[in-house]
Amino acid sequence: MLPIHQLSLSLYSSSRLLIQLIQSSLNELNLTYPQFLVLSVLWEEDGLKVNEIGKRLFLDSGTLTPLLKKLEAMNYVKRQRGEADERTVHVELTYPGKSLQSKVLEALKPLNEKFIQGTELNLTDINYSLLNMLESIQKLKNSN
Repeated sequence: MLPIHQLSLSLYSSSRLLIQLIQSSLNELNLTYPQFLVLSVLWEEDGLKVNEIGKRLFLDSGTLTPLLKKLEAMNYVKRQRGEADERTVHVELTYPGKSLQSKVLEALKPLNEKFIQGTELNLTDINYSLLNMLESIQKLKNSN
């Protein structure tokens, strides 16, 4: 088996299992994992354009728009067309969307604690390595 194949399999399997664990914690808040990702980006930096959110999550607007519509229907975000260019859409958190962050963190806290206790790995180091890998994969993709 090629190393890239082994890496791909490990990342895919680990990602799916981790997402399933996180999703089980999000169920009580009636959030899906993709909705959580969009909100997480906005909790880091509110008032982004749709394409900026898409770049951070590697999602196109066709995937992102239904997510944003659903989050808007749930009153977590507000979408607004740009005045200078109607093709641009800005997304801002509403008050309920902002206050949801503490509820999500509280829901994920037990999982985070179990994960830290269940492994001797340093999560900060793992995250740093994965971000470096992501950057390398982006460069590879852009060079093709």
